[in-house]
Amino acid sequence: MSFSRRELRDLAVAWLALGVAFTIFIDRTIANAALRGMIRPSTLALALGVSLATVGVAFLLHELAHKVVAVRFGQVAAFQADYGMLFLAVMSALAGFLFAAPGAVVHRGRITARENGLIALAGPVTNLGLAVVFLPVMLFGPGLLELIGQRGVSINLLLAGFNMIPYGPLDGRKVIRWSKPVYVAVAVPSVLLAVFALFGLGL
Repeated sequence: MSFSRRELRDLAVAWLALGVAFTIFIDRTIANAALRGMIRPSTLALALGVSLATVGVAFLLHELAHKVVAVRFGQVAAFQADYGMLFLAVMSALAGFLFAAPGAVVHRGRITARENGLIALAGPVTNLGLAVVFLPVMLFGPGLLELIGQRGVSINLLLAGFNMIPYGPLDGRKVIRWSKPVYVAVAVPSVLLAVFALFGLGL
């Protein structure tokens, strides 16, 4: 599996832009202080670092999972950032809400419905796996590690549940076209866990 310079740049820009957007959205006091120049660089760097280590990692590994499985099935696959949507993500965070659609892995080549469904499924399943990885950090990590763990669990559960919605370009639509039983088996717990993360854990 290889990466072009453009793809590496797109991944890096999307990772950073999402980190900035979520840092602004999650803690408005940090964003307001930064805009007024009244925040320590170390405080801002720490907040951004937490977002990059949670939201950023969740996004990167979600997209890379799509690519790995697509390449496994003989596809030509690459992540392409949507710079307009990345700009909108940052601007919407500044406005007090968040709309994030950073881009997607684009793949081409002959493919079956099953293979296309498995490529789509790889992203949400990876996020569920990451939530399991972050869970002990949330439960047993002290201080900052606990925060990283809690945010890592929440973000990954939310991404998994959201992406299993069978609408538009989301992964769920491709999965349900391939297999309704597989869709139900993954989507139902994913959506329920996403609701729990949103109202039980928060960001």
